Amino acid sequence: MRAGRRGFLRGAGIAGFLALMPRAIAEVLGYPRALQGPMVGAPGPGHFCIWVRASGAFEVSLEYSEDREFNKVFKGSSAVADAANNGCVVLRAEGLKPDTTYWYRLKYAGQSDRFQYLPHRTRTAPAGNAGFRVAFGSCCRIQFDPEQRIWNAVRALEPDMFLWLGDNIYADSDQEGALVDLYGRGRTVERLEPLLRATPQLATWDDHDFGYNDSDGRSPYKADALRIFKQFWANPGYGESDNPGVYFKQHYGGVDFFVLDGRYHRDPTDKVDDANKTMLGARQKAWLKRELKASRTPFKVLAIGGGWSSAENEKGGDSWGVYLTERNELFDFIRDEDIGGVVCISGDSHMGELNCIPRSQAGGYDIYDFCSSPLAQMPANKNLRQVPEVRVRDTWTRSVNVGLLHFDMDADTPTLRYTLHDVMGEAVWEPLVLTPGDLRNGASTWQEKSDPEELRRLQRFRDGGGYYGQDMPSGWPSRPYHDGTPG
Repeated sequence: MRAGRRGFLRGAGIAGFLALMPRAIAEVLGYPRALQGPMVGAPGPGHFCIWVRASGAFEVSLEYSEDREFNKVFKGSSAVADAANNGCVVLRAEGLKPDTTYWYRLKYAGQSDRFQYLPHRTRTAPAGNAGFRVAFGSCCRIQFDPEQRIWNAVRALEPDMFLWLGDNIYADSDQEGALVDLYGRGRTVERLEPLLRATPQLATWDDHDFGYNDSDGRSPYKADALRIFKQFWANPGYGESDNPGVYFKQHYGGVDFFVLDGRYHRDPTDKVDDANKTMLGARQKAWLKRELKASRTPFKVLAIGGGWSSAENEKGGDSWGVYLTERNELFDFIRDEDIGGVVCISGDSHMGELNCIPRSQAGGYDIYDFCSSPLAQMPANKNLRQVPEVRVRDTWTRSVNVGLLHFDMDADTPTLRYTLHDVMGEAVWEPLVLTPGDLRNGASTWQEKSDPEELRRLQRFRDGGGYYGQDMPSGWPSRPYHDGTPG
């Protein structure tokens, strides 16, 4: 074998010699390749980006073309993989046409990957308003389900973007090696790989990929967890320069997506729920208010790991249900600044949920929360003890599931159509359809949008009975109706 540049060089003489050689000339022993990936990251109308984890310390470069045969080859960016980043790099192709399919391939130390002979393809984002689909989900535990059949359904739904809403791995560890191992294993799930290589993937985290179960901003490991998270995802940004985190804004097809970090700056869940308690932290909250006020899109999607409704307003809850003062502050801001079009998506609960916070009763408009959970984890039946402000559809606990937001933004009246799909791809509910007119101050829609059976259950609960027709067991909320106010 010929001596060359590799992860571990033998001899100071060889190392010194190679240091004097141009990088392109230094050869790599073995066969440079991808350990995991590629995966498409943050999209744009004039670019796409590709994440990959390389097998050694060498240069990785991106090539792309408008045809599968690469009759005309264009060069994207290149980067050197290194141990400090666990071999992860993000490459970009710039100056592209909007809403256009491109083929791409990667070179590793100038060589093709012998295990990926064929090129991959992806598509740039549209330049203006468009019809498009965004799938989302949470709670993906490879230890529970290494095969993950749900990705067959996701691919068949043909989303233009996928949002990971936390618990994307179940590390529950303070060891870097545990996070790296689980991220790597998750990227080689056979049914998932085709989706990763073609469809933009964006992510936030929740407790199990941030730290330990129910962990918060006091975690001494959070800076390391953030460093690893940034290595394994290709989001458009990570917090602000002087405020770390995983929050960012992504625009696509005429819709603004605000993906939030509910962990890095979070106060303990058992802290008194008043104006001093925060999930987002002051800086992230100020950023969100500023960006919402500046947004001009008909729909604005707020995405975070934990549910937005009051369902988990109980001992042991760690969703917005135990941070209601801050949540209501945000909703008051949306009302007072006359910001229309806000909808919410979430994960974590191990149930498919479609809930509503009836803010029309407080002078605003009704805010809907679409929850998809889990992707690969045991479904739960917490619905038997939890009652949010309004359940628009019954909870789904029979299988893993994925949520789908279908936007029709180039129509005369923009619409959002929401569905939840089971492991076979079947829609488990009647779709919820919203227009910008439903999401403006003074509009009250929750009664007409909710299933009649859910309205009957809610009334029974308000009257002091059990939501599902039984007497309330010990441990249920002590008040006959929770209106979303803290306390």
